[in-house]
Amino acid sequence: MKSLSAYRAQWFGNVRGDLLAGLVVALALIPEAIAFSIIAGVDPKVGLYASFSIAVLIAFVGGRPGMISAATAATAVLMVTLVRDHGLQYLLAATVLAGLLQIGAGFLKLGYVMRFVSRSVMTGFVNALAILIFMAQLPELIGVPWLTYVMVAAGLAIIYLFPRLTKAVPSPLVCIVVLTTVAIAFGFDVRTVGDMGELPSTLPVFLIPDIPLTLETLLIILPYSAAVAVVGLLESLMTAQIVDDLTDTPSDRNQECIGQGIANTATAFIGGMAGCAMIGQSIINVKSGGRGRLSTLPPACCCCS
Repeated sequence: MKSLSAYRAQWFGNVRGDLLAGLVVALALIPEAIAFSIIAGVDPKVGLYASFSIAVLIAFVGGRPGMISAATAATAVLMVTLVRDHGLQYLLAATVLAGLLQIGAGFLKLGYVMRFVSRSVMTGFVNALAILIFMAQLPELIGVPWLTYVMVAAGLAIIYLFPRLTKAVPSPLVCIVVLTTVAIAFGFDVRTVGDMGELPSTLPVFLIPDIPLTLETLLIILPYSAAVAVVGLLESLMTAQIVDDLTDTPSDRNQECIGQGIANTATAFIGGMAGCAMIGQSIINVKSGGRGRLSTLPPACCCCS
């Protein structure tokens, strides 16, 4: 009964904060999901379906409330060669196998390996990610209309100055709503999410990867699946530790391994690519007030709306 009460509190203990934080994450997650699909060499809907499925499933079976999981660059880059040489169906099969390997890792209680990761490694991981995110944004600031720079400056001003007025509403959400409204109202010539790729017009449907069930197929996908499983779990567990530190609450690492595995396995059957926890989005979620499982549902809904 105690565990049931704790699980209920993880869902409904911070409804307002979770919904607002989840909305902030959702608006940032959609363009990332499209970008990760492009990195992997697949249609944008593959990343969007993956982000929808993984986020929803992790909300129920994950071991770290408030942590955002979806399609990520870390797993996308590992699949580039497989997609190029064998196609999307082999990517889906590899995603299924990667999920099964992660479930096995959870049952073997391999989540404890995070105890051996030093603080300096985690600091380097976070700083390196921040540098990569910054570098990835630079092309978006080159050869663009001058209004883009005005919008960027206005966005930074809102994000850092609005909390001095009130913290009742996350400043990133205010920034997105205000600047989007201004851009639409005045017809500003700036890039939109739709410019990155065509959004899906239908809901995902159940499908089974169309591949030959042979030993040769297994040997093709196994190296990719193993790499995705290991990298996905390492990034997820490191992100969980960071969220633990930010919220001063514990997480169940072995359950997180199982949850990531269930999410990836199921995702492949609706045409989605593999994913894992997202450190950047998780920090945005926590900083915006997200603490519970409910905060992962708004991003999922937006990715499939």
